Amino acid sequence: MSVVHRLTAGWLLDHLSFINQCGYEICDSFAYTGDVTTSTSVSSTNDHPTSTFATTSSSDGPSDAVETEGKTARTRYVFREEFFHISKAHIAAAPEEQLLQGSLELSFTEMKASSRAEEHQEGTKCGVKDSVAGAKKKRKRKCVFNQGELDALEYHTKIRKFIWEGTLHLVQEGLKSGFLHRAAAAPSCGKNVVPGPVDCGLAELCEMAKQFPAVNDGDHQSVNVLDDETTTPEHDLLSCVTENNSNCAKIVVLMGQKYLVPPKSSFLLSDISCLQPLLNYKKKYDVIVIDPPWENKSVKRSNRYSYLSLWQIKQIPVSALAAPDCLVVTWVTNRQKHLRFVKDELYPHWSVKTLAEWHWVKITRYGEFVLPLDSFHKKPYEVLILGRVQGNIKEALSRKSEDVLPVPEHKLIVSIPCSLHSHKPPLTAVLAEFIKPDVECLELFARNLQPGWTSWGNEVLKFQHIDYFTLLRNEN
Repeated sequence: MSVVHRLTAGWLLDHLSFINQCGYEICDSFAYTGDVTTSTSVSSTNDHPTSTFATTSSSDGPSDAVETEGKTARTRYVFREEFFHISKAHIAAAPEEQLLQGSLELSFTEMKASSRAEEHQEGTKCGVKDSVAGAKKKRKRKCVFNQGELDALEYHTKIRKFIWEGTLHLVQEGLKSGFLHRAAAAPSCGKNVVPGPVDCGLAELCEMAKQFPAVNDGDHQSVNVLDDETTTPEHDLLSCVTENNSNCAKIVVLMGQKYLVPPKSSFLLSDISCLQPLLNYKKKYDVIVIDPPWENKSVKRSNRYSYLSLWQIKQIPVSALAAPDCLVVTWVTNRQKHLRFVKDELYPHWSVKTLAEWHWVKITRYGEFVLPLDSFHKKPYEVLILGRVQGNIKEALSRKSEDVLPVPEHKLIVSIPCSLHSHKPPLTAVLAEFIKPDVECLELFARNLQPGWTSWGNEVLKFQHIDYFTLLRNEN
């Protein structure tokens, strides 16, 4: 289980443990010698690049070949734990502001003053850099807040006490149990030393797929089931949902890159312009988790990933994918514009009634916020908006009769974040008590896979890349 502690305020999660409990064990029930990985080939037909999509139950590569004689060989993969070695806050909080010893109460006026001081400090640093570089203009910050900044501060003031108290209680439980560690001295700020991300080019592949000839839905299969001896043309991969129905993980090879697919999972690799295969899958989902690529200045500057406009997000066919009484969970940035959009426009457009507003709080392994709670630029928390597709009275009574608890208005999910950008914590365990057992679950804009879930996105295999895992090997 990913839940380490559960209190009234929320949950303390172990994200790394959840990944490693997904069952990344590959089993070979036949005798073989050496590496039997199906190789990837790339060719060109009618000016459209193609490649094979191969599945295998073999080892990682030629150097990892296993020789057996009539034995069952098992190879197990675990996620590299260094991606969760977050021991330093990105920005250190002042001693009086630190979670385990700081002051809880802070007025709105004090927050504005603190934000001005932080902004002035950042502006001074930037000005020094500019003068050294010989820049003509120095960055200057007006002391007057714009309306968006005032709205953000007001929102933060309302939720601050709940986040501080709830996180403190969960951290204290984590320290008692040994899941979190007590530092001999307060950890200093700085960069956590972690390996760099893997460039797997999935988004580029989806763009390339748009050049493929159109597929007649009536003549094409809607599901591709992974098999130990199956190779699937890339064209088929991008035009139907791929399933791993076995109890073992599979390794798939796509354009020369290897990805791990956990058992009992399914996925569609495509962008928002190619959602029809998911609709052709003809499943209705009881839980839909959405992590939209929101538009913001940081994304535009970094060019880290493409973003969608608010209008494009509204076009996601949630109503066509949702079962009656479906629980919808949307990750939202801390911009009030986005929060209001989800509650006032997006959910009503999808016939979803807003039920709750939860927060994911990011901490170090020493129980400190990764950023000062009152930091002006970024906060150590993100928001989730929960709602249900509006149904009839019979459906509501049926849910109550099955001992499904009502969704509480406020909860905290506290965890050590993954250092990989936008690797969100798992919600499976925390949502379990608010949904029926054995339901169909869907994640939109996913970057990783989970057993029991269907995942869709143009980088849906991103964090399944084999380089993010360490190989362990056992033989029976």
